[in-house]
Amino acid sequence: MSTHHLISRRTVLRGLGTALALPWLEAMGPLLSWAGNPAPGKAAPNRMAFLYVPNGKNMADWTPRAEGKDFELPAILEPLKPVKDHLLVLTGLTADKARPHGDGGGDHARALAAFLTGCQPRKTDGTDIRAGISVDQVAAARLADQTRLPSLEIGCEQGAMAGNCDSGYSCVYSSTMSWRSATTPLPKEVNPRLVFERLFGTAPDAQRALRDRRRQSILDFVREDAGDLKNRLGINDQRKLDEYFSAIRDIERRIERAAHLPEVKAPDLPQPKGIPATYEEHIRLMCDLMVLAFQADLTRVCTFVLANEGSNRPYPFVGVAEGHHDLSHHGDDPKKKAKIRDINRFHTTQLAYLLTRLKAIKEGDGTLLDHCMIAYGSGNSDGNAHNHDNLPILLAGGGCGTLKTGRHVRYPKETPLNNLWVALLDRVKINVPTLGDSNGRLTNLAG
Repeated sequence: MSTHHLISRRTVLRGLGTALALPWLEAMGPLLSWAGNPAPGKAAPNRMAFLYVPNGKNMADWTPRAEGKDFELPAILEPLKPVKDHLLVLTGLTADKARPHGDGGGDHARALAAFLTGCQPRKTDGTDIRAGISVDQVAAARLADQTRLPSLEIGCEQGAMAGNCDSGYSCVYSSTMSWRSATTPLPKEVNPRLVFERLFGTAPDAQRALRDRRRQSILDFVREDAGDLKNRLGINDQRKLDEYFSAIRDIERRIERAAHLPEVKAPDLPQPKGIPATYEEHIRLMCDLMVLAFQADLTRVCTFVLANEGSNRPYPFVGVAEGHHDLSHHGDDPKKKAKIRDINRFHTTQLAYLLTRLKAIKEGDGTLLDHCMIAYGSGNSDGNAHNHDNLPILLAGGGCGTLKTGRHVRYPKETPLNNLWVALLDRVKINVPTLGDSNGRLTNLAG
C-alpha cells in the first residue's frame, strides 16, 4: 500500500499509561545517511556511545602491526573481523589525568573517572568528590531537547557510590564513567528491566504493576494504535514496524526469563533479581536495549560500563577461573597474559555483537551503524604496569559520513584522549574550545 501522507518523526503509539516511540519509517520522509548531503531530505541523527572495559589489555595482542588500511586484526580484535571495515583502531592516545601526579596509588579509580572527563579526580573517600564534566554529558546537555532522554547510562556490574574502593579513592570513581558536572556523577543502571521501563514505560507504578501481574507486553497496550498506523503505511514500513515490535517483544521475554532464573553465586558480584544469570546474556541484553534506544531516537547519547574498573570478576565460561584484576598483575607470566587475552577477546566478541546488530538495521539510505560513533576502550593500557599512555581505543561506525573507517591510525606519543572526544563533539555539531586536558582536535578521522 503506498503512503499518501507523511507522518511526524515524533509520532508515538499510545495506550494505557504507555507512549511507544517509533523507528524511522519511509512515511516520515527522506532520511539521508550523510549530514553534508545537499539533496533534499532530513539528515539522519548522529549517535554517540562510549563503552568501557576495565584493567587494561594484553597490548601485544591488541595493537595491529601495520598502519592504514592494510592491517591485520590481532588476537583480541579478531572477533571483530565481520565489521573490520567499520573500525578505526586508534593507537597512541593518553589519559594523562589518570596518572598519579603526586596522589600515589589509585590508578583504577583515576582511569575510569578521567576516561571521558580528562580531569584529575580528587583523592578522597568522603563526600567531597570532584572530577569534571564528561563528554557524553556535554553532548546530552546540548541535544536534550531533541530526544525523550538526554542520555542513557548503563552497565553490568553494581558499584557503590560511597566508601573507599581504591587506595583512598571513593568507590564512585571506580564505578562511574558519566559526570554531569565536576561534583555530580551519574550512576549507571544495571537492571535491564529498569532500563526497559525508562525507555518505554511511562505508566504510573500502579499501572505498571497491573501489567506485570497480567504478564502483558507493552505492545498489548498500543495494539489498537499500532493497527491504525499500519493501515496507513506501505509494505516496507509495515515490515520494518513488525521487526521493531519483534525486537521489543524478544527483550521483554528475555527480561521476564531472567527474573525467574536462579541467581548465580559469584565473588564480589551478587546479582539482583531481573539480571540475567549469565554475564554474556546480561551484556547482550544491554546492547539490545541500546540499539532500540538509538533506533527509536529515544536518546543519542549512551555510556556502557561492561565491568567496573578494578573488577575481579572471574570468567570461567572462557576457561578463566581467576579474577580479572588479579590476573592483570601478570608479572609478565605468559600463562597469565594468555588468560588476560581470553578475557579481552570475550569483551570484543560482545562489541562485535553490538556492531553487527546496528549494521543489520536499515535507516534511510544507510544503516544504524552508519549513523553512530561507538567508542570502546579502557583508561589503562597494560594492567600490570598501570600505565595510561598508548591506550587501547577503538572507534566504530560511520558518524553520518564523517569517519573513514577500516584503518589503524597511529598518533604521536602523549596525544590527549580528550582530543578524540572534542572531535566527536564536532560531529554532532557541538563546538567546544577544550574539554578536560584536550589541546586540540584529533585529526585523520575522516581520512
